[in-house]
Amino acid sequence: MSIYIDTEWASLSKYEEELSGDHVEVVRTDDAVVAVLADGLGSGVKANILATLTAKIIATMVKNGATLEETIETVSHTLPVCQKRNLAYSTFTIIKITREGRGYVAEFDNPTLFFVRSGKLFHLDWEERTIEGRKIRESRFQVEPGDVLVTVSDGVVHAGIGGVLNLGWQWEEVGKYIEKLVNLHPDAETLSKWLITACSQLYTARPGDDTTALVLKVRTPRTLTVAVGPPKNKEDDAKIAQMIREEAGSKVICGGTTGSIIAREWGRDIEVDLKNLDPEVPPYGRLRGVDLVTEGIITLSKTLEALKAEEGKNKRFEQKNAVALLSKMFMESDNIRFLVGKAINPAHQNPDLPLNLALKMQVVKEIAETLEQKGKKVELLYF
Repeated sequence: MSIYIDTEWASLSKYEEELSGDHVEVVRTDDAVVAVLADGLGSGVKANILATLTAKIIATMVKNGATLEETIETVSHTLPVCQKRNLAYSTFTIIKITREGRGYVAEFDNPTLFFVRSGKLFHLDWEERTIEGRKIRESRFQVEPGDVLVTVSDGVVHAGIGGVLNLGWQWEEVGKYIEKLVNLHPDAETLSKWLITACSQLYTARPGDDTTALVLKVRTPRTLTVAVGPPKNKEDDAKIAQMIREEAGSKVICGGTTGSIIAREWGRDIEVDLKNLDPEVPPYGRLRGVDLVTEGIITLSKTLEALKAEEGKNKRFEQKNAVALLSKMFMESDNIRFLVGKAINPAHQNPDLPLNLALKMQVVKEIAETLEQKGKKVELLYF
């Protein structure tokens, strides 16, 4: 079974605190995803340090195969002790899901995990044991595409306490709300934001505690194949065209020459979109059997800029031009394969042109590195 774990989280800091006492750490390996939500004692700077240390230590050790006993022992001996309370304390939830779909959760003093399957809350089987004086709850299970796992800090279940809701939101009511949201089929990012927005409303925009929701959504991987540039040897034209035809998932062709080669080999025509012209971005086209055809180096360079930009990314991706469409496809894909032709376009080797225009290979490499930093699995094949 091939699965992908979409992970995202959203947080609110306690009212009038700059730093959150909750911290999330997500680590991906070739074999698994490890996600940790830690909630440090108190609020503000001290709680932030406790939560950050706890989450980072646990994620790193679990990723490297340490046992739960070793991990908790290390956390216990590492956290700085609060002088007022004489405690080194941070609650945590550990979630690990392997590529084969084996799931594992360990909880210490955090609200119980919400597990949704087929749109309904699904109750896991739990076992308890004591490690280093801490009562740990553990569960092991098999995940399926469509499953949604949500873990929260206690700020979520306490939302509205003493105000809109006398006793707070309560776990059962949060679970019902999560069920409703899951049945609207949002991605992990949207679901986490919806849940935290509801908490903010219950707190009347003045959170009484740090509040975090971490969402993991299990789905089948989304694949994307991107052909960039013609192959060095013309004899490989037919081979590249056949590879693109046989690839599963979404497909993009970058470069006019590359598009012409594929269109010729397939006996089809490229239709250029003249309705959504942008003065700063070359137009894009459509080819039956391919999702998007763009110009080459200019579009790729601007796409790299868009992917690296932190601010205004949603606004950028909503525009109707080649850069926005290509960036959105990259961000919505999990496994990305580049078919990179090594033929040299003399127009791009002019020393008077900016470096990012002159070196197609470098631009593609930087895009690949940026996507890997965002958790994508990227493969580069050269021809």
